Amino acid sequence: MVQKSCVIFCRCSAGIINEEVLNKLSEGLQHFEVSVFELRDLCAFTVNEKDVLKTIAAQFQQKIIIACYPRAIKNMFRQAGIDFGDFTVLNFRELTPETIFSKLKNDFQIPAGKASYQLQITGLDVPAWFPVIDESRCTLCGRCARFCLFGVYTFDKKNLTVIHPLACKNNCPACGRTCPTSAIIFPRLAENSALSGAESTENKITVDQGSLLMTLNERNLNRRNIFRQGVVEQAEAERKKALEEFKTGQFKLNRND
Repeated sequence: MVQKSCVIFCRCSAGIINEEVLNKLSEGLQHFEVSVFELRDLCAFTVNEKDVLKTIAAQFQQKIIIACYPRAIKNMFRQAGIDFGDFTVLNFRELTPETIFSKLKNDFQIPAGKASYQLQITGLDVPAWFPVIDESRCTLCGRCARFCLFGVYTFDKKNLTVIHPLACKNNCPACGRTCPTSAIIFPRLAENSALSGAESTENKITVDQGSLLMTLNERNLNRRNIFRQGVVEQAEAERKKALEEFKTGQFKLNRND
């Protein structure tokens, strides 16, 4: 029997949310009359426990996910081949626990009570910083695949695939910084930026009320800003550091073959 609603709480292990906040969320969710699934953590489950997520998706009409940026979650599910149906993300990077609890009560009409609370722990300890591709932005330029040192991607002119997500080097979002359309997301990156999944309008330029010339000028300005802000230099530095660590044995390649 399909039930109405559930809450999926990502007990993030990436360190982007402090333990005090995570504990407050865990404690508060137990006082709602709803099925709650605490996943440690959601990124790892999309790699190692897909069947758990698919089972939850089939059991509930509406899924409320307490996690990071909605764009990151949406594309992470798509990349993992998980059809999660109807879901809403409450972003704990931007919303306080009190605001999240208020939304559960007022926006989703979930009453106070005792939750059916399930803790799910995946066998995958802590996944690497695997990149997620936002296909709505990707232009298949292949720059990320050529820039990556660790064989994370496969690429041809018609397809770009994250083939070895766990081979991605922690603290090396360099390939994403080279992407001209901000199409690569690192959900575990502690930045408030398009690179970590935040929405950005800088690469979504449309002609609505302005002139075509104004639009083209704005697009050119955006391109120049990439170089002005030093992101290419930053990417090169991150890439160089990752290679040095690999050569000296500080980084063990971990493919999910």
